[in-house]
Amino acid sequence: MTTNDRIILDQVLKQRKEAVAPEVQDAYFFEFFTAEQILKDFDLSYDEIESGLIGGGGDGGIDGIYLLVNGELVQDEPDYENLKKDITIDLIIAQSKAESGFSESTIERFTSVSDDIFDLSKGSSGLSPIYNDRLVEVVGYFHSLFQQLASRFPSLKVSFFYASKGVEPHPNVRRKVENLKKTVTSHFPDADFTFAFLGASQLLTLARKTPQATYELALAESPISSEGQVGFVCLVRLRDFFNFMTDETGGLLRHVFEANVRDYQGRTEVNDAIRTTLKSPTGEDFWWLNNGVSILATKASLGGKTLTIENPRIVNGLQTSTEVYNYCKDRETEGEERKILIRVMVPEEEASRDRIIKATNSQTAIQPSSLRATDKIHRDIEEYLQPKGLFYDRRKNYYKNAGKPRDKIVSIPHLAQAVMAMVLRQPDTARARPSSLLKRDEDYSRVFDVSYPMSLYHVCAETMRRVEEHLRSPSANLEAKDRNNLRFYVATHVVSRLCDIRDPTAISALDLVRVEPSEIQKSLDYVREKYVELGGEDHVAKGKGLLLAIGGNAVSDEAEGPECAQPLQVVP
Repeated sequence: MTTNDRIILDQVLKQRKEAVAPEVQDAYFFEFFTAEQILKDFDLSYDEIESGLIGGGGDGGIDGIYLLVNGELVQDEPDYENLKKDITIDLIIAQSKAESGFSESTIERFTSVSDDIFDLSKGSSGLSPIYNDRLVEVVGYFHSLFQQLASRFPSLKVSFFYASKGVEPHPNVRRKVENLKKTVTSHFPDADFTFAFLGASQLLTLARKTPQATYELALAESPISSEGQVGFVCLVRLRDFFNFMTDETGGLLRHVFEANVRDYQGRTEVNDAIRTTLKSPTGEDFWWLNNGVSILATKASLGGKTLTIENPRIVNGLQTSTEVYNYCKDRETEGEERKILIRVMVPEEEASRDRIIKATNSQTAIQPSSLRATDKIHRDIEEYLQPKGLFYDRRKNYYKNAGKPRDKIVSIPHLAQAVMAMVLRQPDTARARPSSLLKRDEDYSRVFDVSYPMSLYHVCAETMRRVEEHLRSPSANLEAKDRNNLRFYVATHVVSRLCDIRDPTAISALDLVRVEPSEIQKSLDYVREKYVELGGEDHVAKGKGLLLAIGGNAVSDEAEGPECAQPLQVVP
């Protein structure tokens, strides 16, 4: 029988799809919606959520798979040499069926594929004949990551989710979960295994959960406040700071650390010293021995000895915060009187906010590439694109949380991939290294070149949007893995064919009226033919072969300036 929850869920799905992704099929959107709810605490972008949806042929009964290290999504070959200890690996696996119940066969398929996923002796060559490229790729990352970090003894959390529009699974279905757990723990005995059935009621509960915007910070003493500008310097008991940065389950609020430019570094000399100070109290208070934490906010007000903070972002002090979190979560600290120094600032302008982030993270050695999002060029791109109907997600998930459509939001990594493909004509690099593309300063300076006109970024962003929309359409007739493999090549090909230029900045003059579905289809037909001839697999899109096959000649890594670019030798 149809329940009220089922009726309400159907309405939520309909309205959410119309607002976020009206162009996709209902079944695909149910997978997307489910993944969004499951991953809500990790605060992933739309691009990151979609990257883990692998449903289709050879998916092993999995619709979504996500690998995260300390809360950060792994999207290419992992390199975590900087992490020392206290490392958490999350592997999240989901199946979503828009059906009215739960079946035993779904969990049986989970069990079967898990015997391959969690067996580190099975390499990509053994899995490729059985599973699709995207699943093999993520499993390969997982194997590589765990072996890379083995000597640091990372903790592994494995979470399975089975979503449908049903009510409660039959006891026979629930019993199948024990076999799945035995399979996983036979390979990883110490893994933290969880399984959740998500019916209509559970999905609605997750969907209603919205990121908290306002938080209260209990103060030990009355703070020092500034005149003219809103700001407070506070002393806060360690336990009260722990309560401020955790949710109701005691988990760390990851989005509060969004603006911090460095990840937690684990066992370093500095962090070891902080840990020792926390565990072995001396006569000095903690704040005497530590620089404290800096918090940016959109609003802050004082009432008694409680500071109410709107949209807090810890911009400096991640290492200290994480050590305090680890210290307090494992012991009873309610009666402890030691304190931490907290600075709360409410900048009136975005430029001021960026200067604070840059300044507060310049006191210790840090790669310049880590401060990219605060560069003026990104504020300029955001301001230039918005009147044109595109929302540049310089502040991660700002526009997602504001309810803007998925295909109108442009993330920094996604724009970088588009420019790398269309301007520098390196679609292979854009496909192969999505998350590490901007880690090298030389890549960054070539992609976000201040000499480029702002209109170039608009052309790249809008062209990429239109290409991806067309590749998702029924007329393109593409599976998800082929869409992912071909999109940058098609964008490269169509722009080069329409422009036929040597100076990449001339792309900025491309009339976007010309980037229409028929032109995109011409490029798709040509690129797909070469892709299939070469084997039609992930390695084809990540290598140089396909670029050469479509007549490509990328800008050399050693080249300097746009005059070094050579156009694609494309067919008419």
